[in-house]
Amino acid sequence: MRLRRARDVMDRDYALPLDVPALAGVALMSTGHFARSFRAAFGETPYSYLMTRRVERAKALLRRGDLSVTDVCFAVGCTSLGSFSSRFTELVGETPSSYRARRHEDGAAIPACVAKVRTRPVRKS
Repeated sequence: MRLRRARDVMDRDYALPLDVPALAGVALMSTGHFARSFRAAFGETPYSYLMTRRVERAKALLRRGDLSVTDVCFAVGCTSLGSFSSRFTELVGETPSSYRARRHEDGAAIPACVAKVRTRPVRKS
């Protein structure tokens, strides 16, 4: 229950500056115990989960095409364009610029809830 509360904060407030100590406080756990418990429960570290949510939102903003990659980077809560681009490329398989430049009209008729699941970035082991 407490881990879900922290995960919900990351889902809702992904664009805010979040760190493991703050999230551990939400879960009422020590930092180390929170990080270990989160990974055991959700299969990835809190930081990886948060970055996946940020990339997921970035994909939606890039599909719109009206924001630059830099604007999208900061809009989703990242503070380094290089780190954002690296993580985006790792999760999506292409750079943010090439993803933005690609046509996305084929998915326009898909409901947002389905598009979110279909386009969710998946970390490759």
